[in-house]
Amino acid sequence: MATYIVLGNLTDQGVRSVKEQPQRIRQLTQRFDQSGVKIVGAYLTLGTYDNVFVIEAPDDETVARAMLAVGAQGNARTTTLRAFTLDEEDKLVQGLP
Repeated sequence: MATYIVLGNLTDQGVRSVKEQPQRIRQLTQRFDQSGVKIVGAYLTLGTYDNVFVIEAPDDETVARAMLAVGAQGNARTTTLRAFTLDEEDKLVQGLP
């Protein structure tokens, strides 16, 4: 499974219903599990982003589909980063000239 970092910001709609956010995240965890995406960590954060998630998924397409579904709900906008473990990085840099 590949690892991804998801940076999230609440939309105006999401801010208006912020009290419901913990329950939305619990429901999201269940929906993601059904689609092959596992939330490894979910954090409320201070600063530029309102939330940070660490997720695992089998491929980029699965993550893209999941993030499109999140965006379609209208409560958050996301930025998704593919994250590589140190072992994966070792393999990547071994092929450099």
